[in-house]
Amino acid sequence: MSLPDKLREWFEVRLGIAELVEKRLTGYLLPRNINAWYSLGSVLLVIFGIQVVTGILLLIYYVPDADKAFRSVTAIMNDVPFGWLIRMCHAVGSNMMVAVLLLHMLSVLFMGSYKRPRELNWLTGFILFNLVLGISLTGYLLPWSQLSFWATTVATNSAGAIPVIGGYLVEFLRGGKLVGPPTLGRFFAVHVALLPLLIAALIGAHLFLLERIGVSAPPFGLANTRTRWAGDRFRHESHPDGIPFYPTYLLQDATSIFIYLALFFGVVFFNPYLFFPPTAFIPADPFKTPPHIKPEWYFLANYQTLKVFPNELLGLMVQGAVMSLLALLPFIDRGAERHPLKRPLFLACFIGGICVYLAMTI
Repeated sequence: MSLPDKLREWFEVRLGIAELVEKRLTGYLLPRNINAWYSLGSVLLVIFGIQVVTGILLLIYYVPDADKAFRSVTAIMNDVPFGWLIRMCHAVGSNMMVAVLLLHMLSVLFMGSYKRPRELNWLTGFILFNLVLGISLTGYLLPWSQLSFWATTVATNSAGAIPVIGGYLVEFLRGGKLVGPPTLGRFFAVHVALLPLLIAALIGAHLFLLERIGVSAPPFGLANTRTRWAGDRFRHESHPDGIPFYPTYLLQDATSIFIYLALFFGVVFFNPYLFFPPTAFIPADPFKTPPHIKPEWYFLANYQTLKVFPNELLGLMVQGAVMSLLALLPFIDRGAERHPLKRPLFLACFIGGICVYLAMTI
C-alpha cells in the first residue's frame, strides 16, 4: 500500500470521511432545476477567505499609527516583495465582495427565497450585508490617505444629524471631535478583530440554517412555485427527486468561483486602480480639504440621498425606513406565491428600486 493510501486509511479509521461525504455531501440533495445564481454563496465564501488571508499578510507590515500608516502602505506597495499584489487583492476584493453580495441578495429577492420558512436565512444574510459594508468602511480609513481621511470625515458627520445623541455618536465614532489618530485606532480594532469575528459567526449561522431548512427550489420550470410547508411544524425540504450537491452541483460552484477569479485577477492585473481615485495616493492632510469628496461606490446612493432631501435628518430617516422594510420583508410579504411574474406589485417595486439605486449612484 502506498503512503497516500496509508494516510487516507489512517484518517478514515479516525474521522470516517467517506461516511461524512456520503451523508452530508452526496446525500444532500438540491432541487433538480437549481440554477447558477445559487452558487453566489460559495463565491462569497471564497472571497471572504481571500480577504482574511490577504488581510493577515498585510498586518505583518502595516503600522496602525497616524504618522506611519501611509508610509507603511507605500512600503508594502513599493518595497515588500509581491506586497502590491497582496494589497491590490485585498482592496479590489473588498469592492467585489460588496458587488457579489448585492447580486446574491437581489437573486434571493427575485426568486422569493426569503419567504417562509426562511425568514431567519434572510435576516442573517441582511445582517451580513451590513457587516460587510461596515468592514469595508472601517478598512477604507486605514491607508490614511487624503481620500480615506476626508471620506471618513463625511461619513461620520452624517451621524451628527441624529437628534439629541448625534454629537455624542460622532465623537464616539471618531474618538474625539475630529477624525484623527484615535479614529484610526478604533477603526483598525473594529476592522481586524471585531467585524471579522462577527462575520464568521454569522456565516456559520447562515450555513447552519441553509443546511437545516434546505435549499429553496427556484420558482421556475420544474419546481412548484409555492413554498411547500406542512402546518406549523419544522420540516426539512429534502427534494427527494433532486441532484446531489457532491459532485453534481459542486461543479457549478467551481465554475462560478473560477469565473469570479478570472474577473477578479483581470481587474487586479489589468486595471488595479479602478477603485482608486488620485487622492488615494496622497497622504492625509487635515488642513487641506480636497474638492469633490465622495465615498466608495456602494455608498454613493446613500450619499446622494442626504443631498436630495432638504435636511440630513430626513435623508437618514428615509434610508432607515428603506433598510427596515428590507429587513422585515419576509414578515410583510407573507404570500405563498414566489414566481416574480405572478407578483406584479413586487416586480414593479423590485425593478423600480434597482433603477432608483442606480440613478442615485450615477
